[in-house]
Amino acid sequence: MKTPEMSKPALTSRHQTLRKSFQTLEGNQKVWKSVLADCSPLMGSLGNLAEQSRALSNVQISNTPLRDFPDLEGRLRFKLSQATDTVLSKLNENTSSLQSVRDSISNQVSAVFQLYEQNTDSLDLLAVTERSATAPSVSDMLEWLQDAERHYRQQFLRRKTLLLTLRADDLSLLESAPKRWNSLECPGAEDHITDTLCKVSFFTESQ
Repeated sequence: MKTPEMSKPALTSRHQTLRKSFQTLEGNQKVWKSVLADCSPLMGSLGNLAEQSRALSNVQISNTPLRDFPDLEGRLRFKLSQATDTVLSKLNENTSSLQSVRDSISNQVSAVFQLYEQNTDSLDLLAVTERSATAPSVSDMLEWLQDAERHYRQQFLRRKTLLLTLRADDLSLLESAPKRWNSLECPGAEDHITDTLCKVSFFTESQ
């Protein structure tokens, strides 16, 4: 059964929009991974600083040879506090980068779905479900984009929420932050997105 002639121009137009969406997804996935790679050592630093702050609180400097330096504890505590604030600031900057990725993907996917919803009359069921040697079906690609958008939206929300709980004066939260941050990783979903980009590679490179 052939695709109706009337739907071919519309389908070509939708394909162009889908190509742009997957190109946007591919570029943003690279940015997302890069930002998370930057966050890992920062989270490790945060945990280490919290441990140092706790160790300082547990030591009675007045009972050690360091008692001859009466301002030492205050200076050390100030340096640790400054360093913690610096790391938290950098993490917040990275969170803004993650938000930009989330927004870019969400906006692009939203635009694609809006385009299809506005022009459903020009496409029939066969046109959106048939596959070719170089292109998955439109319905499959829309589903993959939706899955990717959901993944990054949920990931951003969880990571942002974690960062909002962190305070420089709450050592327990800071000490557990690296482990909780790593627990948010979702390699299965990222692998699925990478597989999707491989499946559409011929499609996105064709004109």
